[in-house]
Amino acid sequence: MSEQQVYLTQQRLRSPRSAAIAGLIFSVLLGAIIIMIQISFPADPVDFSGDWLEDNSNAVSLAIGLVPVAGLAFLWFMGVARDLLGHLEDQFFSTVFTGSGLLFLGMLFIWAAIGGTILIIHNENPEILIEGGFYKVGRILMSEVIGVFAMSMAGAYVFSTGSIWLRTGVVPRWLAILTWGIAVVLWLSLFLSWWIRLAFPIWVFVVSVYILAAGKPDLSSS
Repeated sequence: MSEQQVYLTQQRLRSPRSAAIAGLIFSVLLGAIIIMIQISFPADPVDFSGDWLEDNSNAVSLAIGLVPVAGLAFLWFMGVARDLLGHLEDQFFSTVFTGSGLLFLGMLFIWAAIGGTILIIHNENPEILIEGGFYKVGRILMSEVIGVFAMSMAGAYVFSTGSIWLRTGVVPRWLAILTWGIAVVLWLSLFLSWWIRLAFPIWVFVVSVYILAAGKPDLSSS
């Protein structure tokens, strides 16, 4: 293979900077999902009456339908964030970075699957859903999966990203420290307002804008 062919192959295998747009898409979609769920679900976490199913099931169904698209966009964002590191990628932190990101996606998909199941049963036989106890179990599972496990993995993903950035210096120091702060907020979101979870899509949005504006740093001298 000629030198020019090798160069062209390497160029094709690089993640394009414009792929950071996927991060913008994910942040908007996840933000919309969080807002729709917050508006649709009862404020009382132990309200198991299921009254919202009559009036807000369409909004929740839309939020659940957006999850696969948001998940795909997040995978692209993960790829762009990893590509930003180049040869400076650390195996330990990158394992935590990739693993926590994938676990977050898994929790998000499980949450959506549980919610979709509740909606399907409600459409088929709402009496069985409530009286049989399926709704109560499903509601608790949804709350635990998204509020505890998904946000914990999101916090781990953000924290490992900030640690990698601080060690390698591929982004400004202020952005790495801000990233650490967002991780702490996500870990504490279980004890705070549901709206605090918007910190994650907002962080992804800010990082995506930075990548689009700054591009990939020159690491040849590192």
